[in-house]
Formats: sequence, structure tokens, C-alpha cells
Amino acid sequence: MPKSVFSPSPSATMKEGREEASTAMFAALDELFEKCRVRPKDVGVLVFNCSLFNPTPSLSAMIVNHYKMRGSILSYNLGGMGCSAGIIAVDLARDILQANPNNYAVVVSTEAVSFTWYPGKNRSMLIPNCFFRMGCSAVLLSNRRRDFPRAKYQLEHIVRTHKGSDDRSFRCVYQEEDEQRIKGLSISRDLMEVGGQALKANITTLGPLVLPFSEQLLFFAALLYRSKSAAKKPYIPDYKLAFDHFCVHAASEAVLDELQKNLDLTAANVEASRAALHRFGNTSSSSVWYELAYLEAKGRVRRGDKVWQLAFGSGFKCNSAVWRAMRRAGRPAANNPWLDCVDRYPPAQL
Repeated sequence: MPKSVFSPSPSATMKEGREEASTAMFAALDELFEKCRVRPKDVGVLVFNCSLFNPTPSLSAMIVNHYKMRGSILSYNLGGMGCSAGIIAVDLARDILQANPNNYAVVVSTEAVSFTWYPGKNRSMLIPNCFFRMGCSAVLLSNRRRDFPRAKYQLEHIVRTHKGSDDRSFRCVYQEEDEQRIKGLSISRDLMEVGGQALKANITTLGPLVLPFSEQLLFFAALLYRSKSAAKKPYIPDYKLAFDHFCVHAASEAVLDELQKNLDLTAANVEASRAALHRFGNTSSSSVWYELAYLEAKGRVRRGDKVWQLAFGSGFKCNSAVWRAMRRAGRPAANNPWLDCVDRYPPAQL
């Protein structure tokens, strides 16, 4: 948690916000450049996302200034896009790389907890205080041919779903002021229903891209049958046949319970998500990367495995990214976030 939260009267100032963001993002980027043996000046594309804290100059400009990156860098700063913005940022970086061959792109995903902290008394606006915690991820993408042999993952698919045209979806996660004019993040009771609708739309698009043909046939047959009999429950494809690992956004226990039930996932399938929520809390858009780091620290990712990253965010959005492992994940480095505790997971309560 940022220091400002523990002050007698928590208030987010620009100075505290910059200090919090710097602590998270520079630590992640230092680790990334060291691991990948890449100089900051070699990076041609930078995509940064933070939903609630957007100062001027932008946080992406702060990164460029701190690392003295080259003047021709293509820099983007995404704000207000919620917990699924990390996948959106990867999608944007992919599109830019397609137009700029032989390049590196860095994607940085974080959230400013001090700007989500609510000191008032409105219960729905107190909920984010219980879950959100500091966290940051930094990812290096490359379309250079000589990097292919040392790449850890290959990006196969990104599917994005936006339900913002529906008023309930638009307002289910909403930043506003309460009766005392205290700013906070309001969580609607419609969140589960809205999230379920967004998930259904997303996996309907994703399914034909990843599911075995037999599962696709069953799914479409069920759709035809339902059109004649409304009482029939929808057929949920078995996504365990398409993916070896699942990184579902660690929003809360209730959300993970509902997703596990609706997608018919096992406890092992959502272990990484529950472990990340237990150890780090809801780290917003970076949570799916903490979960992938957990799977690597456990030594479970092998060559050819497919990983499904599934994230939800305000708007309301549901986004999926599918990665294929190019090699077996090695032992975690000394600065891996799970190194000092991975042997204690999963605890009995997960």
C-alpha cells in the first residue's frame, strides 16, 4: 500500500501519486531490462496504462525521461480503461509493431491505489479499499526475427469485448462523488450480471479461434436447440481442452467463484488467480501477469502450452489474450515476486 493511505486523513496529491507510480513502474522496468538484456534506448514503442492517475506530463513521458529513451520513440498513455487495460495495451503494441518492423515494444501496466482510496462512508464505494493494492508489470514484445529463438511466448489471439453502449454496463464501475463530495469508485450490484454478459460475448468470439472442432459443433448445436427451447440451459464449451493454463483477473473471491462455476473450471485452473489475490490483492491490469509469474515460479509452463489471460474492466469490458509458450519456463530469477513464498501456495483456504 502507498504511504499516503496510512496518513491521518488519506488524500491523494499529485506528488504522492507520482511517488507511488515511480516506485512501482521503475522497479518493474529495471527488472525487465536486466532480464532481457535490452537497453532502454533500443525500445521503439512504449505503451503505458494506469486508469485513475493521469498527470501532465504523462506517466509514459516520465518513463521516457527517467531512462533517457530515444526521441523517435512512439509513446502512448492509456487512462480510465480499468482492470482489463493491460490486454488493451498489448493489443495496441501489437498493432504498432505490425506497422513498424524490426522493433521492440514495452507495455507497462499499473494502478495508483492512493487515487482509488475512499475515506467516506458509502458502502459501495468502500469495496475497492478492500481489494486494490499496489502492483505493476512490464512486458517486452518484439517482432525482430533474431529474437524468435529466445522468446518466452508468442501472442496468438486477442479478443476484445466492449459493452459500453448499455447503460447498466457503463455505470457498474463508476468514479464519482458521494453526498459529502468525497471522490471514490462506486461498484454496482449489477457487476456480476454485467460481467457475465460481457464474458459470454467474449468467449463466443474466442471459441471458434481456439476450441477443438468437436467442441465448436456441440456449442453451435446447443445454440440451435436453444432457439427452439428457451428452457434449455446454454452449453458451456470445455475451455480446458483449448488451454493448459488460466490467468483470470484476480478481482475478488466472489468474482473468481462465479467464473470458476460458469466456465466449469477446476480448483487447479484458478489456483494462480486465487494465489495472486491472496498474496498481492487486486493489482488491477497487472494481475494477469502476476498470475503468469506464479505459474512460471511453480515450473508448470512447458513448451507448446497455451495460456489464456482473461480480464474485466470498467466500461464494461472483457478482454482475452492467448499466448503459446515457446520454451519451458526456467527457475525464477532472484527478483521474482513469488520467489520467497511460492512454496507456501496453495494454502489450505484456497
